Amino acid sequence: MTFKKSLTSLAVAAALAFCVGAPAAVSLVPTPAKAASQVAVVVNGQPVTTYQIRQRAAFLKLRREGGNLTKKATDELIDEALKTQEMRRRGVSIPDEAVEQAFQNFASQNKLTVAQLTQVLSRAGFSAQAFKDYIRVQMGWGQAVQASLRKNEQVSEQEAVQRMLAQGGKKPTTTEYTLQQVIFVVPPDERKSRLSLRKREAEGMRSRIRGCKDTYDIAKKLIDVTVRDLGRVATPALPSRWKDAIERTAPGKTTPVQETERGAEFITVCNSREVSDDATAAMVFRSRDLAKLGKGESGPDKELLDKLRKSAQIVRK
Repeated sequence: MTFKKSLTSLAVAAALAFCVGAPAAVSLVPTPAKAASQVAVVVNGQPVTTYQIRQRAAFLKLRREGGNLTKKATDELIDEALKTQEMRRRGVSIPDEAVEQAFQNFASQNKLTVAQLTQVLSRAGFSAQAFKDYIRVQMGWGQAVQASLRKNEQVSEQEAVQRMLAQGGKKPTTTEYTLQQVIFVVPPDERKSRLSLRKREAEGMRSRIRGCKDTYDIAKKLIDVTVRDLGRVATPALPSRWKDAIERTAPGKTTPVQETERGAEFITVCNSREVSDDATAAMVFRSRDLAKLGKGESGPDKELLDKLRKSAQIVRK
């Protein structure tokens, strides 16, 4: 189950539990349960306790899961242990601040305060901390899978050729853009007072641009404006923040202004062209693989998890 899907299921159940008080859920985790916790499974040396399994079973109940919840909870925790270990191996670390923000956002999206969401989870037998641990794994696992897909470029091109042959020799194409980045710099300590003004100035410059040749001459007449030639960038390599805007922008035009950590920015599309070669094919195939993350019962995330399961030492007590 994907993070988005599980959160959506929880959203309905949690809101309902809060409204009706979830009286039947209180008995899921008796007071002495944690003290009586024992190791149920060891995954590559990492223990999974009966207390964790009871909590996860309660979480599954919130998600409206059916069947043997204890077994499902155990299997899910085993998978999460493998995911956590892979994240650690690949140096993927999700900051506490990001997890807390996701927790707060989830509460807000369901019209709950953080305290109310914590109460809903507690009534159901699933702690706020356990939910945050769950969020951390869901956020980090995608990054770990992406890291696993970043293989040696030569090998990737060879794989792309094999996949093209399997598809009848058809080579994928993509659009390659030549880009310029224009930044109206705003110092952090002046952001509150100057950002709106700088955005208006950026809009003014946008209205004067007719391509990339004159950008530097226009910028020289302005204060604290940086122009960067980004060179050629293929569609799969476009930053997610700018991708949609760039794809909607005709050559010689600019994207809308965006607020960034540096100030107010826009991108000028100098020109674009269709490209198709082995390196491009490899890039397109990798982007398609990434797009499959967390979707359905197949994809690179499932393939990596299956690989981890096969090589893992899992001892059930």
